This record gives sequence, C-alpha cells and structure tokens, in this order.
Amino acid sequence: MTQDMPTIGRRGLLGLAIAGFVVANPWRPASAQAAGESSPTGPIAQFNDALLAAMKGGAATPFADRYRALAPVVDQVFDLNAVLAASIGLSWATLSAAQKAELATAFRRYTVSSYVANFDSYNGQSFQLLPSVRAIGNGEVVVQTRLLRTNDSPLKLDYVMRRGPAGWQVVDVLTDGSISRVAVQRSDFRELLRGGGVPALSAGLERKVGNLSGGMVG
Repeated sequence: MTQDMPTIGRRGLLGLAIAGFVVANPWRPASAQAAGESSPTGPIAQFNDALLAAMKGGAATPFADRYRALAPVVDQVFDLNAVLAASIGLSWATLSAAQKAELATAFRRYTVSSYVANFDSYNGQSFQLLPSVRAIGNGEVVVQTRLLRTNDSPLKLDYVMRRGPAGWQVVDVLTDGSISRVAVQRSDFRELLRGGGVPALSAGLERKVGNLSGGMVG
C-alpha cells in the first residue's frame, strides 16, 4: 500500500471487474433514482461517495461490513448483466441459464470484494467528478473522474455509461483514460474458460473472493 492512496495499483485497477447479476429489487434511494435517470454523472457521484466511505472505514471496519455497505451501490450504479456478458465475450450466448447464473454470482462477489479490498484506507484523498460528458456513439457517454491524492498525481478513472430501463449505468471502466477493464477481463476469462469451462472460471473467481476478503465473505 502506498502512503496516501488505497491498495490499488495498475493491475489492481484493471482487475476490478465490473460485473454480476442485478438483484431483483436493488437498493435505490429516491434521490439516486432521480439523479441516475436524468444525468449520467449522478450514479458516479453516488459511487464516489460510497468508495470514499469505504476508504474512511478502512481496517477499523470489518471487511464483511464494508462489503455489505458497498454491494447494493455496485448493484445500482453498474449494468452488471451487460458487463458480465461483454467480459465473457461471444461464448456468453452459448451458455445455459444455470451457467450464466453461476458465473454471475461468483463475478458479483469478486467485483464487490475487489473494490472493498482496494479502497481500504484514507489519507486525505478525494474524488473529482468532471462536469463535461463525452459522447462516444451508440448512445454511450464517458463520465470522467479523478482520484486526488495528497502526495501523488491524480488517478484517472473514467466510466462508460449507457442509459437503459434503470437509467444511466456503467458498462465499462477506463483506467488512465483508455485501458478498458472489460477487455482485460475478457482476456483473463478466456484462458480460464478454455482450461476448464464455466466451473474453472467460477472457482477461480471464488478463490479470489476468499483471498481478497481473508475468508470473511462466504
């Protein structure tokens, strides 16, 4: 861990897969609902607040408690089904409903655990949400943010947003403004799927959950 930022190196950022199943009745405060439906920046402001709270909780708050606090925000802010399908790639269409559900459960747990583990300390950091929104085609836009650190340069975290039935939601995250997390995940997942299919990928994700959480998320 560096002295003024959460435990989140370049590889850690790329490994924060944004995926999982949207729960049947996700946590959705009225204020967040209105913000998410009217502006693509609203959900990101909500997510930044949740990450900052997790950072301030740090080691003083048990991992499982921070997980429970952050999970519903991840469910709300990201289009988790869309990102999971994109991270699997073309083979997603060939999977059965049961296989998709198995992967979704493991992938969501891994996603939330990754954020909890990587945003786990606070030393004066803050998030800056840039007001400009950049259109990239196909109805998608990019919302730009910066993690401001006291003794280091800002860290760029940009969010690709798409508007759907639940309002504006994240469908990809760009590290340093260009490195697609979905693309990195697709490469990683392809190797596991080739080696052992859905069981291998699901088991691999669950192992990561155990390592990240110290066995506190079961």
